[in-house]
Amino acid sequence: MEEKISNFLTEIIDKDLAQGRVKEIHTRFPPEPNGYLHIGSAKAIWINWSIAKQYGGKFNLRYDDTNPSHEDVEYVDSILEDLRWLGAEPTGGIYYGSDYFDQCYEYAEQLIREGKAYVDDLTREQMQEYRGQDAGKPSRPSPWRDRTPEENLDLFRRMRAGEFADGTKTLRAKIDLASPNMNMRDPAIYRIMRAHHHRQGDKWCIYPLYDFAHPIQDAIEGITHSMCSLEFENHRPLYEWVIDNLHLGPFPIQREFARLNITHTVMSKRYLRKLVETGVVDGWDDPRLPTLCALRRRGYTPESIFEFVKKAGVAKANSLVDNRLLEHCIRSELDPVAPRRVAVLDPVKLVITNYPEDKTEEFQLPNNPKDENAGTRAVPFTREVWIERSDFAEVPPPKYQRLKPDGEVRLMGAYIVKCTGFEKDEAGNVTKILCTADLETGNGMPADGRKVRGTIHWVSTAHAVDAEVRLYGDLFGEENMGELPEGKTYDDYLNPESVQVLPNAKLEPALKDARPGERFQFVRMGYFTPDSKHPGVYNRIVTLKDSFSKTLTQK
Repeated sequence: MEEKISNFLTEIIDKDLAQGRVKEIHTRFPPEPNGYLHIGSAKAIWINWSIAKQYGGKFNLRYDDTNPSHEDVEYVDSILEDLRWLGAEPTGGIYYGSDYFDQCYEYAEQLIREGKAYVDDLTREQMQEYRGQDAGKPSRPSPWRDRTPEENLDLFRRMRAGEFADGTKTLRAKIDLASPNMNMRDPAIYRIMRAHHHRQGDKWCIYPLYDFAHPIQDAIEGITHSMCSLEFENHRPLYEWVIDNLHLGPFPIQREFARLNITHTVMSKRYLRKLVETGVVDGWDDPRLPTLCALRRRGYTPESIFEFVKKAGVAKANSLVDNRLLEHCIRSELDPVAPRRVAVLDPVKLVITNYPEDKTEEFQLPNNPKDENAGTRAVPFTREVWIERSDFAEVPPPKYQRLKPDGEVRLMGAYIVKCTGFEKDEAGNVTKILCTADLETGNGMPADGRKVRGTIHWVSTAHAVDAEVRLYGDLFGEENMGELPEGKTYDDYLNPESVQVLPNAKLEPALKDARPGERFQFVRMGYFTPDSKHPGVYNRIVTLKDSFSKTLTQK
């Protein structure tokens, strides 16, 4: 049985249902197709989709394609792909804001005829000047505010016919120039824009603005609760004005929740597009980005993303969520189920001098020690194996429990070996480590029962699969990217070490046929997945260490 969602939004819905104001809940997700969805979008999707599901209602996907100058079919396709990957199927249907352009136009004419809208000749800059910046001081009226309905209707129809240049005329709602809410001071509701639309072609040269089109679209689709992020709170009076003056109510109603702000993360689509276009990142799906396609490529699951959104909470006040919570969610999901595999990321050769050169034997390693049904797999062992460079120290630090001169370690699941020597190149780098093995037993326990503390992993050199491994970190060095010092930009905080490339990794043979979408724990190293763009490349999803779980326990 699924856990019931309970927050201030569901309290509003419960009240509306109890009072008989609505009978069926109908929600929507209205993305603008001007970029790829990010994890902030996942919060809006989860809220609208999960609430509709909980109440046995409907959930719509509606593209807000009212600004063709920034929109593209690529983004349209990616949005639906991401939505379905998350499992948030639009049960109420898939729609486009452009489907309602005719109705929006008719409603605009209705407002004009009723004296509630007028055609203005002020430019955008002049409009801002007339409006002013002081919410306590009324705006100056436009010289064209008192045009007659007949004049406005004629001009508006001529705007549609293409008689006027872009930006020379605007249709504005006639509301209240003294309103303390600047959004209510005769907001623009239509503008002239000659831009080819991905669905409407060149049919229109005027387009409705979002604040006017959105409530109309919601009403036509039968949306009951239009739930959006907090930046639209000051736009709610205009949303309600459109609903009331076009007699579309009493529903839909708009309610707002705090958007998702995450440490070390920027979710401005404009800036993300800049990073893509300037080549700072490897496309919209670069695993360092917060886009859903990037998280998918990195190895995150839909379940971990929705779990993160749930744990972050739904509230009315903005807050900053630690990105380690997201890592905790995917780590908690993968730990009990991810197959264990051996990978040496920074290899150095270890030679067991007392082991036959032509011998190969197999040791059984557990696929997942936390799942007794996962079984074991055979891993080949030979005289020469790769180990991690960091697992050997010529001059070991205090309490070092891995391999060192004259020291012993267990080769995981195989023999105990003792270092008898090593070789270096001209630069002083260790190139080969020489060992002898206790060949009395192959289960990692010495025949005489002595204790050996260190255990290291290994891969047979004769059977290793070559791979490149990429270790990802935070793209931005500053924790709160929403509050930068004056004069600073996002660019100032880009982390030049946000990805570490290890080109010479050696993997056990069981990983030879691994495919993108499969997730593994590389023992002692973290969780990894094959990259979907570059064959032979593995991306680290998350490290093994979970410092955030301690934070959760302490709360």
